[in-house]
Amino acid sequence: MGNAQQTYTYPGELSDVPGWFPPLDQMLFTWFLDRQRIQGLKGDLLELGAYMGRSAILLGRHLGEGEEFTVCDLFGGEAPDGANRAETAKSYASLTRQSFERNYLSFHDELPRVIEAPSFVISSEVAPKTCRFVHIDASHLYEHVRDDIGAARELLLPEGIVVLDDFRSEHTPGVSVAVWEAVLNRGLRVVCLSTQKLYATWGDPGMVQEELLEMLRGRPDCGLSVQEAAGQRLVRARAKGMQAVEFPKSRHYVAPTPVVVAPKRRPSPVRRVVVDLLPPVITRAARKALTVRG
Repeated sequence: MGNAQQTYTYPGELSDVPGWFPPLDQMLFTWFLDRQRIQGLKGDLLELGAYMGRSAILLGRHLGEGEEFTVCDLFGGEAPDGANRAETAKSYASLTRQSFERNYLSFHDELPRVIEAPSFVISSEVAPKTCRFVHIDASHLYEHVRDDIGAARELLLPEGIVVLDDFRSEHTPGVSVAVWEAVLNRGLRVVCLSTQKLYATWGDPGMVQEELLEMLRGRPDCGLSVQEAAGQRLVRARAKGMQAVEFPKSRHYVAPTPVVVAPKRRPSPVRRVVVDLLPPVITRAARKALTVRG
């Protein structure tokens, strides 16, 4: 007897890919990456923690000629320590490399370089000062996030951008401690905050912040506030009914079938005349008879 084959539902649109990548962060990723392209900044892309690939798919669209995109994730593999194993088993039980690759190839012709390993290996896999954009969304444990931030500092170009996920979620205090520790004690300069992610650099944030502020002030779908803390300017953006960014459909996209509504039948002129001229009692009987016959 043959083995039953598992069937997969391929994503038709970016929103079909499971994951947590709200429209505000889609817009900010796109803005930072487009700005780098316009300014002629060349460099590689790196994502630590990919889940099912939603943010990686968007990142891959911004890969330039001669650049490399690297994704590092356990993909359900063995975690390096007990705490990490418990975290992985609880939150990412359904994650597999096959799922990620299937989703990614629905939108792109080639996979990124995929490293199926804990994020601490990344410094030995990617050359220093080669990345222009690093997205960290891997372990939520303080020690791991601290080390991921240290690796990002080694790998980023001076003007590169690092994005740190879950820096203020109530269930990830370890991320919060590691991120703000880097801001206060490790030279990390905040560019902006979204509801979910912190965008920062180890370079001078002044110019990119000014350009970002100008863009955000012109968007009616984005709220904005600016605060000062510990000698840093904190630009906070929040979505106001924001829609997802426009993104090409996948190769598996099927347009929805239009719903055809049949036109309502209009009563014939003879019927209308008969109904209009007869007394009410006879009219009701006539209507009933006409309905049955029609």
